[in-house]
Amino acid sequence: MNVFKKLFKIFGPVIFAALFLFVFLISPFGVKNISQTTIQKAALSQSPNVFKGTAVKEAALSQNYVPFFGSSELSRMDALHPSVLAQKYHRNYRPFLLGSPGTQSLTHYWGMQGIRKQLTGKKAVFIISPQWFVKKGVDPNAFSFYYSNLETVEWLRHARNTRMDRYAAERLLTMPSASSSDTLKKCILEVAAGQKLSSTEKTYLDLKYNMLKHEDQMFSVITLKDRRSLIEAGEKQLPDTYNVAKLNEVAENLGKSNTTNNRFNVNNSFWNKRLKKSYQRLKNEQSNFSYIKSVEYSDFELVLNQFAKQNTNVLFIIPPINQKWADYTGLSMNMVHQFNRKIKYQLNSQGFNNVVDLSDDGASPYFMQDTIHLGWKGWLKVDQYVNPFLSKKQKAPSYKINNYFYTKNWQQKANITLE
Repeated sequence: MNVFKKLFKIFGPVIFAALFLFVFLISPFGVKNISQTTIQKAALSQSPNVFKGTAVKEAALSQNYVPFFGSSELSRMDALHPSVLAQKYHRNYRPFLLGSPGTQSLTHYWGMQGIRKQLTGKKAVFIISPQWFVKKGVDPNAFSFYYSNLETVEWLRHARNTRMDRYAAERLLTMPSASSSDTLKKCILEVAAGQKLSSTEKTYLDLKYNMLKHEDQMFSVITLKDRRSLIEAGEKQLPDTYNVAKLNEVAENLGKSNTTNNRFNVNNSFWNKRLKKSYQRLKNEQSNFSYIKSVEYSDFELVLNQFAKQNTNVLFIIPPINQKWADYTGLSMNMVHQFNRKIKYQLNSQGFNNVVDLSDDGASPYFMQDTIHLGWKGWLKVDQYVNPFLSKKQKAPSYKINNYFYTKNWQQKANITLE
């Protein structure tokens, strides 16, 4: 008996602590208080943990933060970046940056699952990169990097026998991430087949959701990058009062001073780090590139379908490609224009009419920061559309989703004519 008491004295607290943690994790109650400092840092961090989680996004988007969906262009934080302009001129919104290198339509669709309530009846900005629309769409490794079991569990708890959910399940099953859990994979397979989940599976998903949700609340903000100093540095370069002419002058000067070591109007540091040693072998290297036939179009339809379900009013931006670089690498601008027609048809025919097509601005000096990413004058022009869209009341959208855009026929279709 004495031995038992001694053992209990040693291991009892550990057992009780583990039991308490387990009960806490599976309970529906959790820590929901997220500080404003954390939200400010998270909005700019582009952290994978924030992207894959829900707690910080929910907290921010319940306030005056607006989701800006995109990829690597959001990282180019010069003085004309949307986050700088919004803070400098005290806008009634703040961008919450959702996307990094490697995030594409399928990644964004899963990332939207935990913030459906915060998207309902709200506004969003979505930057569409033509480079996403290669034949096979998102790279499986990039998808896995941003994949979250939490978002999948949340999706499974609401999945129904719809074309959207079946297609989402089918696409997820092509990714290594679908095999991260045998139980979840079984549920995904059932959704793909149009089958209902059992009551046992639903109970499991509820408990799993609570556990993952609490883990997210506790751990997703531990290693946040603090990029607020970049925003403050950008603000100091801008005039005190918003004036397009003066801001254009700032953009011109910044572009000119930052593109002095190459003939492509590419940012000096990008040139030195990424292109200087290899650019000569890249001549005509993109002559066979095509963004017209791709599974990405149906992945993009998932995003549109989710926006339509939540009645989210979205401003879509199609950025240009650096014309000097396209000429050098042999990228066909005729092909790029065909891409633009196809993506705009997919948008407009379903009621997504807030589309900013900047594809003809690729030859404008200092519009791009590098080969494919918006820069000084590019961000300023984007702001001419973003600010009024977000600051002013907009007409409620009227969407009509067409399941044809999930088909292989649409993925492979070329030569689209806009009406």
